[in-house]
Amino acid sequence: MKHIQSRDNPFFKQLKKLAESGRERRKTGQTLLDGVHLVTAYEAVFGPLSTLVVAETALAGGEVAEFVQGRDLIVLSDALLRELALVDTPSGLLAIAPIPHGSSAVNPENDAILLDGVQDPGNVGTLLRTAAAAGIRQALLGPGCAAAWSPKVLRAGQGAHFVLEIHESADLAAFMASYRGTTAVTCLDGASSLYEARWNGPVAWVFGAEGQGVQRHLLDLAQLRIKIPMPGAVESLNVGAAAAICLFEAVRRRLG
Repeated sequence: MKHIQSRDNPFFKQLKKLAESGRERRKTGQTLLDGVHLVTAYEAVFGPLSTLVVAETALAGGEVAEFVQGRDLIVLSDALLRELALVDTPSGLLAIAPIPHGSSAVNPENDAILLDGVQDPGNVGTLLRTAAAAGIRQALLGPGCAAAWSPKVLRAGQGAHFVLEIHESADLAAFMASYRGTTAVTCLDGASSLYEARWNGPVAWVFGAEGQGVQRHLLDLAQLRIKIPMPGAVESLNVGAAAAICLFEAVRRRLG
């Protein structure tokens, strides 16, 4: 067990780079996982992680102390862990994890979720989590999206990353043009009600940036334009909420 209390420590500096820099994560092929749930979900798919980092006070008892019992640890002072600022409420446990590489190319015949310029890390993580919960297994993130493997997106995804094929910087237009199912986009202009729209077979759902929505050229490529009926006093939904409604309407039809 190694204790680190100085921000000048080389290992802590490396943690800081991984926490703050997408370039560093890409260069090293590593990211940081926060919390027992994420570490457990990762290890269930990819095997044990060798580098676990624990806050001093987390060893006093509780979930983290129980989880790390008998494992090699690096112990950080609580102040240093807070300085990493991975998430608003650190769990007391971090792990350095290799970023999984997609094992296959995009599949133009399977259900998919396509994200067009979704910049908020919480929204990206929520969208990936919702897609995984709905049985979708591939996600394409276009340019301008928050980095899928950043700690904040991982935290919001709650393990969804480890059961999805995630393709970043994807050419969404090319995928839509070659897709062999139905491409569907949520919008208001010329759209059919979600509950009246008809589709058969696999669907590629396109969800757009906060505020701006889906880009025009992707709208034009979509075979199906869908709007969610909203009889209340608001005119729009958060992209995560809209995606959940659409994806689970598709689940309802599939199961019904």
